[in-house]
Amino acid sequence: MAVLITGGAGYIGSHTCVELLNAGKEIVVIDNFCNSSPKACDRVKEITGKDFPVIECDIRDGAKLREILAQYPIDSVIHFAGLKAVGESCVKPLEYYDNNIGGTVTLLEAMKEAGVKTIVFSSSATVYGEHNKVPFREDMPAGGTTNPYGTTKYFIEIILKDLCASDPEWSVSLLRYFNPIGAHESGKIGEAPNGIPNNLMPYIAQVAVGKREKLSVFGNDYDTPDGTGVRDYIHVVDLAKGHVAAVKRAETVKGCEIYNLGTGVGVSVLELVHAFEKATGVKIPYVIAPRRPGDIAYSYADASKALAVLGWKTEKNAEDACRDTWRWQKNNPNGYDD
Repeated sequence: MAVLITGGAGYIGSHTCVELLNAGKEIVVIDNFCNSSPKACDRVKEITGKDFPVIECDIRDGAKLREILAQYPIDSVIHFAGLKAVGESCVKPLEYYDNNIGGTVTLLEAMKEAGVKTIVFSSSATVYGEHNKVPFREDMPAGGTTNPYGTTKYFIEIILKDLCASDPEWSVSLLRYFNPIGAHESGKIGEAPNGIPNNLMPYIAQVAVGKREKLSVFGNDYDTPDGTGVRDYIHVVDLAKGHVAAVKRAETVKGCEIYNLGTGVGVSVLELVHAFEKATGVKIPYVIAPRRPGDIAYSYADASKALAVLGWKTEKNAEDACRDTWRWQKNNPNGYDD
């Protein structure tokens, strides 16, 4: 039996493909490549020495999804596919609701028709909103999201919970990520954003490699030790291994379960910049810019549930992630276009 991975050519998806294959799983990847490259899947095959189907498919294409689910022996799905830029979601909310929520409903309908009722969903710490105190725990109220991207994650969680309530045969894992950074230690796969990066680490890496002049640090007047925002930066390989653990549990446990995937350690923007400089020896010029709307001072996880139930915890730290990011960026200054 195989795991269907939607958005499997993306940043987190490609790293999860590696860890699933290393764990002996069969996989089938679908992706519409709107924000990813088929070359990522080629690199996964290089890293693992294993082959797998890669199919161009949009999750809103119900007919194609049904065809794929009929053709391959799929018994579970890891659902990464979705638009993910916070700022863009504020400008194009309808596209985000159509793609992320509409696409998920179409996927779930196809899964239900095929009798595939196990799904691991790529959710986000953004569902905790602005009003919970850190560290965030899975039993805290969700909602109060500050942008359409976060709201799509929150709504999809509700849809999946309702689905489980309607049919006890479903097994759903909601994985709330914190801030993924880093790359595979081979330097063959990593984060390759289109255009100007939306996330901190790829921006730092592009400054380091000379593609960007300097980093803008958004706000230095937060109530944090150095005034810059504090986040929970998790190495993408650790995050990928969390999916393997979630799939294994979902194969035997029915119902809906929620897990934070984070380190439990808060790192400020400037601390991450200095960690990168220490790990690589490259100086990162930066300027202080105004705060971005919707940003909060602190966001980090209580990840104790994932340890207790899944037996999962992070093994890598911020400096590891900086070293791996730099190896990827140096080897691939233009991402998968090199």
